[in-house]
Amino acid sequence: MENKLNIVIITGMSGAGKTVAIQSFEDMGYFTVDNMPPNLIEKFVGLLNTPDNKIDKVALVVDMRSRAFFEDIQSIVTELTDNGSVNFKLLFLDANDTELVSRYKETRRSHPLAADGRILDGIKLERELLAPLKNMSQNVVDTTELTPRELRKTIAEQFSDQEQAQSFR
Repeated sequence: MENKLNIVIITGMSGAGKTVAIQSFEDMGYFTVDNMPPNLIEKFVGLLNTPDNKIDKVALVVDMRSRAFFEDIQSIVTELTDNGSVNFKLLFLDANDTELVSRYKETRRSHPLAADGRILDGIKLERELLAPLKNMSQNVVDTTELTPRELRKTIAEQFSDQEQAQSFR
Protein backbone atom coordinates (compact mmCIF):
# COMPACT_ATOMS: atom_id res chain seq x y z
CA MET A 1 0.00 0.00 0.00
CA GLU A 2 1.22 3.47 -0.89
CA ASN A 3 2.02 5.80 2.00
CA LYS A 4 0.44 9.23 1.95
CA LEU A 5 2.50 12.36 2.41
CA ASN A 6 1.99 13.73 5.95
CA ILE A 7 1.83 17.53 6.04
CA VAL A 8 1.51 19.76 9.09
CA ILE A 9 1.16 23.51 8.76
CA ILE A 10 2.14 25.32 11.94
CA THR A 11 0.68 28.76 12.39
CA GLY A 12 -0.73 30.96 15.12
CA MET A 13 0.01 34.02 17.15
CA SER A 14 3.44 35.63 16.87
CA GLY A 15 5.32 34.75 20.05
CA ALA A 16 3.25 31.64 20.81
CA GLY A 17 6.02 29.10 20.17
CA LYS A 18 6.21 28.32 16.45
CA THR A 19 10.04 28.14 16.58
CA VAL A 20 9.92 25.52 19.35
CA ALA A 21 7.20 23.68 17.41
CA ILE A 22 9.17 23.49 14.15
CA GLN A 23 12.24 22.28 16.07
CA SER A 24 10.07 19.59 17.66
CA PHE A 25 8.89 18.37 14.27
CA GLU A 26 12.47 18.34 13.01
CA ASP A 27 13.43 16.18 16.01
CA MET A 28 10.62 13.76 15.05
CA GLY A 29 12.11 13.31 11.57
CA TYR A 30 9.96 15.75 9.65
CA PHE A 31 11.37 17.76 6.75
CA THR A 32 10.80 21.34 7.96
CA VAL A 33 10.51 24.75 6.32
CA ASP A 34 10.16 27.92 8.38
CA ASN A 35 8.48 31.03 6.95
CA MET A 36 7.03 29.21 3.93
CA PRO A 37 5.23 31.60 1.56
CA PRO A 38 1.65 30.30 1.27
CA ASN A 39 1.61 30.65 -2.51
CA LEU A 40 4.48 28.13 -2.78
CA ILE A 41 2.81 25.39 -0.71
CA GLU A 42 0.82 23.89 -3.59
CA LYS A 43 3.94 23.66 -5.82
CA PHE A 44 5.99 22.26 -2.93
CA VAL A 45 3.40 19.55 -2.21
CA GLY A 46 3.29 18.73 -5.92
CA LEU A 47 7.07 18.22 -5.93
CA LEU A 48 6.88 15.93 -2.90
CA ASN A 49 3.85 13.97 -4.06
CA THR A 50 5.76 11.92 -6.66
CA PRO A 51 6.53 8.17 -6.65
CA ASP A 52 10.31 8.66 -6.34
CA ASN A 53 10.09 11.08 -3.41
CA LYS A 54 11.66 9.79 -0.16
CA ILE A 55 10.24 12.53 2.09
CA ASP A 56 7.02 11.38 3.77
CA LYS A 57 6.62 13.89 6.62
CA VAL A 58 6.69 17.66 6.20
CA ALA A 59 6.09 20.50 8.68
CA LEU A 60 5.79 24.08 7.44
CA VAL A 61 5.59 27.30 9.44
CA VAL A 62 3.34 29.84 7.75
CA ASP A 63 2.80 33.07 9.63
CA MET A 64 2.59 36.84 9.64
CA ARG A 65 6.13 37.28 8.29
CA SER A 66 4.74 36.26 4.90
CA ARG A 67 2.80 39.27 3.63
CA ALA A 68 0.76 37.17 1.19
CA PHE A 69 -0.57 35.27 4.20
CA PHE A 70 -4.17 36.45 4.28
CA GLU A 71 -4.94 36.18 0.58
CA ASP A 72 -3.70 32.61 0.24
CA ILE A 73 -3.65 30.59 3.43
CA GLN A 74 -7.35 29.83 3.96
CA SER A 75 -7.87 28.51 0.42
CA ILE A 76 -4.66 26.45 0.67
CA VAL A 77 -5.81 24.90 3.96
CA THR A 78 -9.13 23.98 2.33
CA GLU A 79 -7.35 22.46 -0.70
CA LEU A 80 -5.02 20.39 1.49
CA THR A 81 -7.90 19.23 3.69
CA ASP A 82 -9.76 18.03 0.60
CA ASN A 83 -6.68 16.48 -1.06
CA GLY A 84 -7.02 12.70 -0.79
CA SER A 85 -3.34 12.06 -1.54
CA VAL A 86 -2.06 13.70 1.67
CA ASN A 87 -2.67 13.47 5.41
CA PHE A 88 -3.00 17.11 6.42
CA LYS A 89 -3.20 18.78 9.81
CA LEU A 90 -3.22 22.42 10.83
CA LEU A 91 -1.56 23.23 14.17
CA PHE A 92 -2.50 26.60 15.65
CA LEU A 93 -0.44 27.94 18.56
CA ASP A 94 -1.97 30.54 20.82
CA ALA A 95 -1.30 32.28 24.14
CA ASN A 96 -3.11 34.98 26.06
CA ASP A 97 -2.36 38.63 25.32
CA THR A 98 -0.57 39.27 28.63
CA GLU A 99 1.84 36.39 28.03
CA LEU A 100 2.50 37.42 24.42
CA VAL A 101 3.29 41.00 25.48
CA SER A 102 5.61 39.63 28.17
CA ARG A 103 7.41 37.41 25.65
CA TYR A 104 7.87 40.32 23.24
CA LYS A 105 9.25 42.56 25.99
CA GLU A 106 11.58 39.77 27.12
CA THR A 107 13.04 39.27 23.64
CA ARG A 108 12.91 42.99 22.71
CA ARG A 109 11.54 42.10 19.29
CA SER A 110 8.84 44.08 17.53
CA HIS A 111 5.51 42.55 16.63
CA PRO A 112 5.03 42.18 12.84
CA LEU A 113 1.68 44.03 12.94
CA ALA A 114 2.56 46.71 15.51
CA ALA A 115 3.12 49.54 13.03
CA ASP A 116 3.29 52.22 15.74
CA GLY A 117 5.34 50.02 18.08
CA ARG A 118 2.48 49.18 20.44
CA ILE A 119 2.76 45.42 20.94
CA LEU A 120 -0.79 44.97 22.26
CA ASP A 121 -2.29 46.70 19.20
CA GLY A 122 -0.38 44.30 16.92
CA ILE A 123 -1.52 41.30 18.96
CA LYS A 124 -5.17 42.37 18.84
CA LEU A 125 -5.06 42.91 15.07
CA GLU A 126 -3.30 39.57 14.54
CA ARG A 127 -5.83 37.74 16.72
CA GLU A 128 -8.68 39.25 14.70
CA LEU A 129 -7.07 38.32 11.37
CA LEU A 130 -6.20 34.76 12.47
CA ALA A 131 -9.60 33.90 14.01
CA PRO A 132 -10.93 32.09 10.88
CA LEU A 133 -7.73 30.05 10.61
CA LYS A 134 -7.88 29.09 14.29
CA ASN A 135 -11.43 27.85 13.70
CA MET A 136 -10.18 25.66 10.81
CA SER A 137 -7.41 24.07 12.92
CA GLN A 138 -7.63 20.45 14.01
CA ASN A 139 -5.05 21.08 16.75
CA VAL A 140 -5.07 24.26 18.85
CA VAL A 141 -2.46 24.47 21.60
CA ASP A 142 -2.53 27.23 24.20
CA THR A 143 1.10 27.82 25.18
CA THR A 144 0.36 30.44 27.85
CA GLU A 145 1.33 28.13 30.72
CA LEU A 146 3.69 25.83 28.81
CA THR A 147 7.46 25.83 28.99
CA PRO A 148 9.29 25.05 25.74
CA ARG A 149 9.91 21.52 27.05
CA GLU A 150 6.19 21.04 27.79
CA LEU A 151 5.29 22.32 24.32
CA ARG A 152 7.70 19.82 22.75
CA LYS A 153 6.08 17.02 24.78
CA THR A 154 2.57 18.11 23.74
CA ILE A 155 3.55 18.17 20.07
CA ALA A 156 5.25 14.77 20.33
CA GLU A 157 2.12 13.30 21.94
CA GLN A 158 -0.12 14.68 19.20
CA PHE A 159 2.03 14.08 16.13
CA SER A 160 4.60 11.32 16.59
CA ASP A 161 3.67 7.93 15.21
CA GLN A 162 3.69 4.89 17.49
CA GLU A 163 6.83 3.27 16.04
CA GLN A 164 8.79 6.46 16.61
CA ALA A 165 7.45 6.88 20.13
CA GLN A 166 8.54 3.34 21.03
CA SER A 167 11.99 3.63 19.48
CA PHE A 168 12.47 7.05 21.07
CA ARG A 169 12.05 5.64 24.58
